[in-house]
Amino acid sequence: MTESVMDSGTAVLDVATAEPEEKPLPARVGPGDGRTVRVASGQGFWGDWQEAPKLQVRHGAIDYLMLDYLAEITMSIMQKQRDRNPEAGYARDFVPLMEDLIEDLIAGDVRVVSNAGGVNPEGCRTELGFAFADKSLSRRPRVAVITGDDLMDSLDDLIAAGHELRHMETGAPLSTVRGRVAAANAYLGAEPIIEALRQEADIVVAGRSTDTALTYAPLMHEFSWRKNDWDRLAHGVVAGHINECGCQASGGNSLVDWREIDLTLPGYPIIEAEEDGSFVVTKHPGLGGRVSWSTVAEQLLYELGDPRDYITPDVIADFSTVQLRDLGGDRVRVAGVAGRPRTDKLKVSIAYHDGYKATGSLTYAWPDAVDKARRADEILRGRLAHLGLEFDEIRTEFVGAGACHGPLAGAPPEDLPEVTLRVGVRSPDRHAVGRFSREIAPLILAGPPTVTGFAGGRPRVQEVVAYWPALIDREVVEARVNVETIEL
Repeated sequence: MTESVMDSGTAVLDVATAEPEEKPLPARVGPGDGRTVRVASGQGFWGDWQEAPKLQVRHGAIDYLMLDYLAEITMSIMQKQRDRNPEAGYARDFVPLMEDLIEDLIAGDVRVVSNAGGVNPEGCRTELGFAFADKSLSRRPRVAVITGDDLMDSLDDLIAAGHELRHMETGAPLSTVRGRVAAANAYLGAEPIIEALRQEADIVVAGRSTDTALTYAPLMHEFSWRKNDWDRLAHGVVAGHINECGCQASGGNSLVDWREIDLTLPGYPIIEAEEDGSFVVTKHPGLGGRVSWSTVAEQLLYELGDPRDYITPDVIADFSTVQLRDLGGDRVRVAGVAGRPRTDKLKVSIAYHDGYKATGSLTYAWPDAVDKARRADEILRGRLAHLGLEFDEIRTEFVGAGACHGPLAGAPPEDLPEVTLRVGVRSPDRHAVGRFSREIAPLILAGPPTVTGFAGGRPRVQEVVAYWPALIDREVVEARVNVETIEL
């Protein structure tokens, strides 16, 4: 199988200085009367349910399929994969998913917007070319690659030029951990995605795009929203925030009525947006899940700081102005969102090596299960002290005895049928963590009685990858868009 390129175009965007267009671009007409654009969520994280995007495409009309793969830690995982294999570094399950769906996507005129590219968007497109090469399609798909978010190769030059990339919480400059940095990616906004759609991309493969832009960039493109139309953009951001975590907005992980919600084959959320920015959150009929005031409100509060200042690369959305109206029938209307001008900075997600960790567990059975686990913890800590090992942290949890709620749980019950002792350590010394991992199993015979459920061998020593959030002047970040038609 081979891949060749025809009818390709490349654009370079300055995401900092682009001004509003003098003339709006023509909107692409979607299904129905052309006044509603449907953006379906099919993926909330790398490893999410692979059937969800298939159900979104095959169970009803949509215009766009949004697939969000990236979290802060995901970028460092992908970077480590690419360090071992230069062809890796992207969401590998994205390729077989697109191979399965490509005929449906073309037939239904559904466009895909994703950040599946991770730290290697070009490698992802190459694999898509191989996957599509033997497909008998009515036309060849156009795939866009968005790059420019990866700052690893320019970090030293940026620091030398005075961009200190200070930690947003501690204020420390990045130079203090520069030698341990594993990945550094700026959060790109809507502009490169819009450019890809302007060039008729069927599938957009981005790296570290902000999650919400995967939804609101298609809306900006379809409705020709201007870049300073802050209230419409703020509506788009709220829509993106509702979409970005997949099934959480349609009944998954919901605290309300979770016993009654059928999640066997759930319908993931769909945004039905109108030109003025207002939209309805819904799902395909006939699928499980639920869209209600409660499920949407829960998702709106997810990972939310000050609701008045939800900052994205394109606009600051004021979530305190959001108005929800439950229309019934798995439909919730969202309107009234206010927005303010974007900042002059972009956020940078930086991951760096910060020592090693390991976690081991043993399960103790009745009677006196909690007391046995406590005594085992004391014995383990005593043995580690005897060995002269030092750790930054030793953390113990008695799972089943209130560990999930911490000090709020009160005194744990004393006659549980079983309890799991879970102990984790962290240290800059890999040898110390490795020695800890060898001290768990001996407790089975040289510790309190009735251990059960021990399996999996010694706890694995893992590198700790810490998160370093920073800001950078947006004019130094240059996004690039390349759209190619995948041919035989």
